[in-house]
Amino acid sequence: MLSQKDQKRIRSKLKNIYTQDNFKFNINFSLREIVEIINKFNKKKNKKKKIISEKTSVVICYGDSVLSNKPKKLMRTFHNFFQKKLRNLFNTVHFLPFYPSSSDSGFAVKDHYKIDNKLGSWSDISKFSKKNDVMADIVINHSSARGLWFRNFLREKKPGKDYFLKVNSKFDISKVIRPRDHKLLKRIDIFENKEYLWRTFSPDQVDLNFKNPAVLLRFIKIMINLINHGVTIFRLDAIAYLWKENGTKCINLKQTHEIIKLLRIICSFLNVQTIIVTETNLPEKENLSYFGNNDEANWIYNFSLPPLLIHSFLFENSTYLNKWSKKLPSTKKGNSYLNFIASHDGIGMRPVEGILNKKTINNLLKRLKKNGSRFSFRKIKNKSKKVYEANITIIDALKKTDFDNKGKFFFERYISAHSIMIAFEGVPAIYFNSLFGTSNDEAKYVITGNNRDINRYRWSEKNILKLLQDKRSKQSIFYEGISNLLLIRRKQKAFHPNAYRSTLNLSPKIFCFKRVSIDKKQTILCMTNLSSKVLFPKIDRKCNNWKNLLDNNCSFVSDKKLKLNPFQTIWLSNN
Repeated sequence: MLSQKDQKRIRSKLKNIYTQDNFKFNINFSLREIVEIINKFNKKKNKKKKIISEKTSVVICYGDSVLSNKPKKLMRTFHNFFQKKLRNLFNTVHFLPFYPSSSDSGFAVKDHYKIDNKLGSWSDISKFSKKNDVMADIVINHSSARGLWFRNFLREKKPGKDYFLKVNSKFDISKVIRPRDHKLLKRIDIFENKEYLWRTFSPDQVDLNFKNPAVLLRFIKIMINLINHGVTIFRLDAIAYLWKENGTKCINLKQTHEIIKLLRIICSFLNVQTIIVTETNLPEKENLSYFGNNDEANWIYNFSLPPLLIHSFLFENSTYLNKWSKKLPSTKKGNSYLNFIASHDGIGMRPVEGILNKKTINNLLKRLKKNGSRFSFRKIKNKSKKVYEANITIIDALKKTDFDNKGKFFFERYISAHSIMIAFEGVPAIYFNSLFGTSNDEAKYVITGNNRDINRYRWSEKNILKLLQDKRSKQSIFYEGISNLLLIRRKQKAFHPNAYRSTLNLSPKIFCFKRVSIDKKQTILCMTNLSSKVLFPKIDRKCNNWKNLLDNNCSFVSDKKLKLNPFQTIWLSNN
């Protein structure tokens, strides 16, 4: 049972969220509801702790990332593939939205309590969770215009009544920060007053109204439902846009942060240990703010890493990457960066605002366009548009450079980019298609016209297993290369997500950082040649008796001088 002290913490957060609201907020009612939810849950569950270590790694996938001709649910098909090829590499699976949905590859959720019938059932999630951690999306900012909640909203029935955000013509949206370029507001005339619906991401995704406490209580119940079915890591999708206030940017508002703090407090009272991950594709300072004072997100996506890594390899220059890495704050115990290069979306450009200058960003976009990228835009002031993300697979993004027009070193670039990400401070997350060096899905794009579908290829189970059996196939070579990195990582204490990291400036063509285990017994120098030339870096210590974990052959020219081949990475360990 929750103590009075614990209840006081919840009450305090509720007051912070609903100090100025349009609803008659009964704090005692909401508090009782939340306390009852927690107490009821804890009666059924025994205490269970989660261990985060160098063995922690995430594979990002859809429930139908692997297709089968057999008449079985697709999550079971993926589970079979996971057991054969991935279970020794990953202990965590991030299933992208598996709910019934009307668009946006699952993110326009029609029913948060169901699983899309073609994917499977809750028992499939529960089965997965018995041996692996499961991460799932709480699509918290919006819901489908074709779902039950919205239908009930229009009829003023529950559940759904007052769930969606309505504003009138006097609401000042002039400062609103946009992630897309469609029309934000949709006029709706069925109520007594002429009002407008808010649609941050698409006409089919209508923003929820968290000024109504019933919406917050609903999502607390959704979170508990997910835990009951084995999900223990929650990705709060598009959380930065949750709260809107007249005349503001309507992003990163205080109430949004307070809601995350409340969810963190609630999770801390549950007998099952959980992890909250905030998805905030924003400039670095704003993204980092979601750690709070170690009282908000447990993990945040390291959104600046993908575009900076790609820029460094394409232009053979570590200057920006080095400078960024030196300034990036170390995480505290209980917090972690979630590192990634690729995801189901594109390569975000907002995270490098303030890190790369305008000319450098334009040069990066030009190079990516040559490599086959398309671009998605967001609306800014004066009705102009700006690139929000580059839509391209990572293999195509790194395939050719101005220094390597024929793509001679594309494989080396690809593997070294992943070696940096996997060794960097934090938890590594690898997109399913990246395991096989999957190229742009042009055929899907031609059909849908959706830029993001370029990077959402679905594999036939039969075809991918056959390709992986052929050691000469491209897919097998990429799979073996990334698998090797993950298997080695799992054995290194210096790669614990919270192990010490420092950046070493060796050369504008080299990116080097040091990891030191929490017990200070292991040190690993992670060094990558970002150029198509052989380099001879000098280091400030004798390391000729250290071991290169990635290759037994480590070329020392002298005690303190190494030889690095084009785009070679070494993990130099003292033991």
